[in-house]
Amino acid sequence: MNPTGQSAVFGRRKEPHTVIIARGNEIRHFTIRPWLVAFLGSALAAIAIGYLLATSYLVLRDDLIGATTARQARMQQAYEDRISALRAQVDRITSRQLLDQKLMETKVSELLDRQSQLSQRHGRLGPILERAENEVGTPPVADAAAKPDEHAELTGGEPLAYSVASLGSGDTRPFSLWSTRSDPLPSETAADRADKLFVSINESLKAIESQQLTRIATLADNAYKNADAITQALEAAGLPVDSDFGKNESDVGGPLIPLDSSMMFDSKVKELDEALDTLDQLKKEARRLPLANPAPGHSVTSPFGVRTDPILGTAALHSGMDFRAPIGMAAKVTAAGVVTKAGWNGGYGRMVEVDHGNGFATRYGHLSEIDVAVGQKLAAGDIVGKTGSSGRSTGPHLHYEVRHNGEAIDPLRFLTVGKKVEQYL
Repeated sequence: MNPTGQSAVFGRRKEPHTVIIARGNEIRHFTIRPWLVAFLGSALAAIAIGYLLATSYLVLRDDLIGATTARQARMQQAYEDRISALRAQVDRITSRQLLDQKLMETKVSELLDRQSQLSQRHGRLGPILERAENEVGTPPVADAAAKPDEHAELTGGEPLAYSVASLGSGDTRPFSLWSTRSDPLPSETAADRADKLFVSINESLKAIESQQLTRIATLADNAYKNADAITQALEAAGLPVDSDFGKNESDVGGPLIPLDSSMMFDSKVKELDEALDTLDQLKKEARRLPLANPAPGHSVTSPFGVRTDPILGTAALHSGMDFRAPIGMAAKVTAAGVVTKAGWNGGYGRMVEVDHGNGFATRYGHLSEIDVAVGQKLAAGDIVGKTGSSGRSTGPHLHYEVRHNGEAIDPLRFLTVGKKVEQYL
């Protein structure tokens, strides 16, 4: 055995470190273990590192705090910028909505005003259109393609048929400027559809107004044409007529004064009133003339002019026209007037004379019966008596005369004119 206790295999044994402390008679020794050394070294290293870290923190704290503060400031600024952008976007949306609302209210207000205007025109157009159709008749051209409910549309009443028409052409102010979308949108929004609907309704209202103006203008033109036709027929027959009637478009001129829709409507209505007044006055003038046939449907046996006298057989002037008529047939006055003679008048036999004014008078001779009295007012078509063969007559017939200022004129001129203007009266 090895007396030293060392292993031959593992070599010399390592002894632990021993610390010996002597104090007087007292001797103490401490054995230092490796793990204790390691622990103490680690503790000292930790303290040194902690001291260094604390010193570094104290030195770099201001820089770290400044960086953190700057980063927080940048984040706060970014959030504030984002909030400002969102607020601006909300303000734009709110402003656009307010603008849309205001424009929508303006649109509705204008539509209501125009509808109210059409309704107000109804009171004016109703009577004047009725009068015009009674005086002139239905316009042959302008209303050819009219709808069955056109009269209601033209006078501003129901129904008003609004159809979505082509909006690309013919847009009028202010509706064409009422689109509240300046940027192209991928799909049509409710506001866009509302804009198109308002434009469509505006076009429908303008179409109704245009139809009103066209109808009024057509009726006025027809009234003037009828007045011209009556005037020409009377002038061709040499009958008196007021030369101021009718339109004269040969001499025109004057300053240019633009008209809006309301002024145009008032102007057209005034023109129609004037045309109807002209036609009405001319009709009254024509109706005062003895233009009707005193014995419609009966042939003329002896015209006006020189003829062979039926009794003496010599040439003589026949101052009227003879109509074949049986005894007892009603003799009708050919125009309104006042009876000036009613009784026996020589060769006329029983005769009635009617004064029509302006120097015109008519006579009805050879009557078998007189049914009127002197001073009696008659309307056109009233019966003055019964036909017969009284006086200087060879058989039953109606002797009819037209006189102007006491002079006999050919009744055929009046009958011819009456036939031409009958459709206008």
